[in-house]
Amino acid sequence: MHTEHLVERAAEPVLRIIDAIRPDQLGAPTPCAEYDVADLVRHLLFWGPALEGAGRKEQVVPEGVESDVDLDGWQDRLKEQLRRTASAWGTTAAWAGTTHMGSPHDMPAALVGGMVAGEIAVHGWDFARSIGVDAAWDDDLLAFLHGELTAHAEMGREMGVYGPEVPVPADAPLLDRVVALTGRQP
Repeated sequence: MHTEHLVERAAEPVLRIIDAIRPDQLGAPTPCAEYDVADLVRHLLFWGPALEGAGRKEQVVPEGVESDVDLDGWQDRLKEQLRRTASAWGTTAAWAGTTHMGSPHDMPAALVGGMVAGEIAVHGWDFARSIGVDAAWDDDLLAFLHGELTAHAEMGREMGVYGPEVPVPADAPLLDRVVALTGRQP
């Protein structure tokens, strides 16, 4: 699998899910306990430029406070941010060497790229669960995300990004195994 297409493949289903969110669903709870749908939109809009910048090897530090992100025109803005992020990660150079993600610390670009793809897919799943629509990603992408999360979920838990792994059967659908690694109940 070519890494330069991973973020785009993670984002494609999310773009459709975003279109399905109605204004009256912004207050719906998400599987991400601290966020309702509107908070999750704010989270993705707030951190999106840093995720995009990481693909370009640019250090982008978010300004302001996540909870203050304006929701005017949020659907178009969020879809455009996801497209820009996918574009930034759409080259082999984005995945090579090191990069930054919201801090001055160098991290392996391939690790950050995997985190970006996971962030987009898992939060897309959060949206889908919140509004009651189906979410699906291709098996190759899910296999990649499962491998990345298996290798790095403990680091995410230490950072407070993921909850404890939710036990699922070994033969559970791959998407269920992916979200379970992040502490979500499939």
